[in-house]
Amino acid sequence: MDKVEFIQMKDGTYEEYQFLHKLEAQYILGLPERLLKSVENLGGTLQGYQISRLEHSLQSATRAEADGADKEMIVAALLHDIGDELAPQNHSQMAASVLRPYVRAEVAWVIEMHGLFQMQYYAHHYNLDDKGHLAYKDHPWFDSAQRFVELYDQAAFDPNYPSKPLSYFAPMVREIFTRTPFDPAILKELPTK
Repeated sequence: MDKVEFIQMKDGTYEEYQFLHKLEAQYILGLPERLLKSVENLGGTLQGYQISRLEHSLQSATRAEADGADKEMIVAALLHDIGDELAPQNHSQMAASVLRPYVRAEVAWVIEMHGLFQMQYYAHHYNLDDKGHLAYKDHPWFDSAQRFVELYDQAAFDPNYPSKPLSYFAPMVREIFTRTPFDPAILKELPTK
């Protein structure tokens, strides 16, 4: 079989779905390489900054590692802006959705919120609310999100910063994205007070 015969999902047979499952499993194995390509493609996105979005991503990940962050946060820093190209108004949520099955809940939440938290640095220049992040001031991961945007995101626009290359981070991306998705031992839910 090289393709299924059904034209509506409800009409598929067991054999067809087993065939598709095998193809999907092979496709999923390529996720780390597609993500690395997405980061690489950031080199040609949004202009006007002193560095490219690719360099910003590399610098963010390099800064996270230099700060002692774990692999999950380093990879999250690398991937935090991959949504810029397709979801410029909600890039944070897109990146968090990609990360969520493979990292602890805290990391996914930080990435989901980084767009809101970073507005504290510039929203006033657009006559927008720069204090929206304070709605989460009592959240257990508020400080983690603050640390992310302060040290890894808003500070990562320096053309003279010695960022590590994408090839350096590639093994970390492969390690994280070959995990079993939604593994309860990795995800760890919101802590209780």
